[in-house]
Amino acid sequence: MSCPFNQPAVELNAAVLPLDWLLGTWESDEPGEGSFPTIAPFRYTETLHFSHVGQPVINFMFNAFHAESRKPLHRECGFIRIQPGTNNVAFIIAQNSGLVEIEEGELIGQQLTLHSRALARTSFAKEPYVQQISRVLQLRADGRLEQVVSMALENQPLTQHLHVTYRRAF
Repeated sequence: MSCPFNQPAVELNAAVLPLDWLLGTWESDEPGEGSFPTIAPFRYTETLHFSHVGQPVINFMFNAFHAESRKPLHRECGFIRIQPGTNNVAFIIAQNSGLVEIEEGELIGQQLTLHSRALARTSFAKEPYVQQISRVLQLRADGRLEQVVSMALENQPLTQHLHVTYRRAF
């Protein structure tokens, strides 16, 4: 599958072939739902781009917008790697909030289950600080991609924060 960022078409590196089901652009098919004990519930739309340039990584960019106002909310970009010879997967993520994270977990079929291994933030990040993140991305039988993100803050236990489903746009 060609990537949406105008790079020449190159063959997918065999190291990330098990993730080929992610490639392309996905758009939320209905607004996702966000909540957390410290904020008011909200609805959002999101576009996900997964691409490659032939290296043993998948590149990604996530862009979220407020469902009603269309105001930009959140951006994440980074890389997905697989440990050779295993189903161990790592997401390396930079967020526009100033948080950088490494999430690791496993790929089983067409489901990624990840948990934060390392978090770093800018010196002027907003408190309370994120302490833990977990994420499940799965391709459902109906062809839709589903994502559930949970997080813990310094003063809040790990709690579901986001839930959204996407349809493949291309």
